[in-house]
Amino acid sequence: MRALFKGTLFGDLYFERTETLKIVFELDRIEEISLGEEKGIAWRKIKENFEIEFSFSSKIEEENFKKVIDLFSGKAYFNSVQVKERIEFLETLKKKVVGSPYLKHYRFLLTEVIKDIQIYTSEEVYRRFLIPYFRIAATVVVEKDGKLERGYEVKAYTLKFEEVKDFTEVQELPERASSLALTMLSARKVPAGVMPVVLSGEAGGTMIHEAVGHGFEADHAEEGLSIYSGKLGEQVASSLITVIDDPTLPNLFGYYPYDDEGTESQKVVLIEKGVLKNFLYDKYFALKHGKVSNGHGRRESFRDLPIPRMSNTYIEKGPHKPEEILKSIDSGLLVKKMGGGEVNPLTGDFIFEVREGYYIYKGEVAYPVKGANLVGNGPKVLEIIDMVGDDLYFEPGFCGKDGQRVPVSDGQPTLRIPEITVGGVLD
Repeated sequence: MRALFKGTLFGDLYFERTETLKIVFELDRIEEISLGEEKGIAWRKIKENFEIEFSFSSKIEEENFKKVIDLFSGKAYFNSVQVKERIEFLETLKKKVVGSPYLKHYRFLLTEVIKDIQIYTSEEVYRRFLIPYFRIAATVVVEKDGKLERGYEVKAYTLKFEEVKDFTEVQELPERASSLALTMLSARKVPAGVMPVVLSGEAGGTMIHEAVGHGFEADHAEEGLSIYSGKLGEQVASSLITVIDDPTLPNLFGYYPYDDEGTESQKVVLIEKGVLKNFLYDKYFALKHGKVSNGHGRRESFRDLPIPRMSNTYIEKGPHKPEEILKSIDSGLLVKKMGGGEVNPLTGDFIFEVREGYYIYKGEVAYPVKGANLVGNGPKVLEIIDMVGDDLYFEPGFCGKDGQRVPVSDGQPTLRIPEITVGGVLD
């Protein structure tokens, strides 16, 4: 094996076996059941001039690799009995969709992925670990007077189905999606303009992930492609703000024991009380810039090179009660769910859709709103946040970067932004 990595700064062999199960349930019937398995190997060398040699294959026939590692000895995880159990689970969930004369459609999507990973490195490190990914999403569509509204809720964990099927938040998924859809039938336009905004903890940290998170990844930060480049040790946010990325948090969707280069995962404080402290490193950018990897080299599959990525990224709890934050607003917007948007990673400028929002009047929730979006700059938002709640919520998702998609979780407490532009309101 040593001969494979001769003349390198770092090299690795990455073996992966992945099993997948997908079930789609719509309007009292199973629309899709799919099972899949994939095996593959990747080989990489980081040369002394920082050039990379990389190759991969889904065919592992070479006898020398079989002698080193037997990755494929395990039996298949998914079988007909387990598929039946999951269908029965979805049958119970459908009964929890709120009955309403306005109900038009509902859909459940259950996906499971079991990843068995083995890594052998030029530093004579060997890792083997298995990660189960479970994700359940509920969509409910209602219609009234020709107007369609949608409620969408999702939960995901690094746990097996048997461990999560009875979780209260999973069992309540259909009711929450139904309630949101029905609530939005009575939503009004929100006044556009600059106003205070309360980001509920349930907004799930989309802001921190999209608007500033990618700027902490070393391939951006160390290469001058981030607004945070060259600012280590500087005050870059309100003193109320501490930002952490922690792949060691158990069960969250961004959890992993080792990254995809074999480095042990670790909690990284990115911003501490407003001061920029660190970036997220993989092996390549750590070596290139004289640093040490902090376990954030991730890849979607054996077909991809590992690159610096977030895992479970969140703003730490603060001193304020969420009710106190709400009552401090005379008129403004409460954001409970964020939707899609666009971000410029170099400047931090963003526009985000508000998927679930409410107008605040004299410290109280007045009515639901629709068609709003938030327009601003992520780093500037972090600088002006003046109240941080003592709650903390995480929401799962997938992060796309360089054509790769990996599981993550984003989290935040309730936050008060004293002013931000609310625009794009639709009739």
